[in-house]
Amino acid sequence: MSQASAVQLLVVPIIAIAVAAVARRRGWPSPLLLVLAGLVLSPFVPGYQLDPELVLLVFLPPLLYSAAIDSSYMRLKAVRRPVALLSIGLVLFTTLVIGWVVHLLLPSLPLAAAFALGAIVAPPDAVAAVAVARRLGLPRKVVTILVGESLFNDATALTAYRVAVAAAMGEGISWLDATGRFLYAAAGGVVVGLLLAWCLARILLMLRDALVENTVMLLIPFGVYLAAEAVHVSGVIAVVIVGLYVGHRMPRAGFGTRLLSGAVWRVADFFLETIVFALIGLQLWPIMRELRGADPWALAGMAVAVFAAAVLSRAVWVVPSIYLPRILSRGVRRNEPRAPSWRNVVIVSWAGMRGVVSLAAAFAVPPDFPGRPTLLFLTFVVVIGTLLIQGLSFPALIRRLRISNREEVFNDNLTEAAAQQAAAAAELARLDELVAEGMDEVHREVVEQLRARAERRALTAWERLGGGTGPRGEETPSAVYRRLRREMLAAGREVFVRLRDEGRLDDEVLNRVMHELDFEEATLERD
Repeated sequence: MSQASAVQLLVVPIIAIAVAAVARRRGWPSPLLLVLAGLVLSPFVPGYQLDPELVLLVFLPPLLYSAAIDSSYMRLKAVRRPVALLSIGLVLFTTLVIGWVVHLLLPSLPLAAAFALGAIVAPPDAVAAVAVARRLGLPRKVVTILVGESLFNDATALTAYRVAVAAAMGEGISWLDATGRFLYAAAGGVVVGLLLAWCLARILLMLRDALVENTVMLLIPFGVYLAAEAVHVSGVIAVVIVGLYVGHRMPRAGFGTRLLSGAVWRVADFFLETIVFALIGLQLWPIMRELRGADPWALAGMAVAVFAAAVLSRAVWVVPSIYLPRILSRGVRRNEPRAPSWRNVVIVSWAGMRGVVSLAAAFAVPPDFPGRPTLLFLTFVVVIGTLLIQGLSFPALIRRLRISNREEVFNDNLTEAAAQQAAAAAELARLDELVAEGMDEVHREVVEQLRARAERRALTAWERLGGGTGPRGEETPSAVYRRLRREMLAAGREVFVRLRDEGRLDDEVLNRVMHELDFEEATLERD
């Protein structure tokens, strides 16, 4: 690689990170801003054509694994019915709808090729929607449904895509063969995921070293994906299963592992998502080069029709799939006594932004595939259109519908306060037992400090219900403690830095002390 190529390779990531930094500081949705920046930069960096292998092997596994670790197995289990209807039913329904629309618009295109396009653009990428949803305070159940959909819908879409591409290339696959392949890939992905999850969870617990554990976890998504794909089952499902299993058992790991894991995956998510959304916009120029000589008006008409089919098919599926089971099944009404709010249904119906997986699948189509340039263009239009039109209007829609999670936040704080009080009572009881036993001849001052810390943590949880203020708006004791302790820590840091600058303290010692002070300040956020 020449020096000029290396520089060009670094320019786009640097610009993308700068754009994401500005978006985060301003409170703007960074995925959408990155897509726009990519569209602007595309003519100036025409060599940035998306590599499908890069997306499916490098970007997709860690992003899925990180999302799975951060998800709640218990919450996903509670919403498994709507998640299954979206990640399996909706994907297949969208594949059929778009396939028939494209076949009607382009009768010369084989039906299997049209279904391939449907499978390509069927799975929404909920990264942008979930980022906005969490920032604007959507109810947890809605966020969980969107996250669950994004975790599993890629597996359905990619399996349907492979079957459709094979049929379009003349491999002679029947509907029975297609169904068999789909079930084998999905069930096999679950089995491989569970087996690897069980083994990997025990290996991680045996390591007992936070740095080594997190280094291994960085390799897990790639290894699991490749292992599953090697036996021709869904690597996406296997990675998600392993991530959910490891995340569910994370509380049993050491505190150092959890602290380091959170930081590692936040950085990885930020970097990968930044590059991914910038790459989406950068595909404008490579795709336009494929369309030389095509009728622009015909392409524009097809693009509008396919985009409308992608948006409307989601709404047509979501509304009946949520309400009809309640009407037809007494068991559903018994398990879910409260009907979903129509506002939440509207939000789920509109959260259909497509992402980089669709583009990667489109670029992975063989060069001799029927209608490949048109397929690439229509995929790009659906991805960009949903990201910009639905993505930019998503925050306004949430505000217009006046949806919030304030009641959930209050209930969470109330539950946490009760749990903190119970935990503090257990801690104090154990402390009294140790003192009564004379363990280590504990000094009275140490005992009082430990007792005060346990009581203060329980008190802080109750104070959080009032937002950190008392009944007349004054600072609570815990808020005063945090404010004063932060000032003390800042003063201490200045002394350590001054001693280092004067040559009286080694940098290694300074780093160790600063780490201790930083950790204490981090605990103040929860104390």
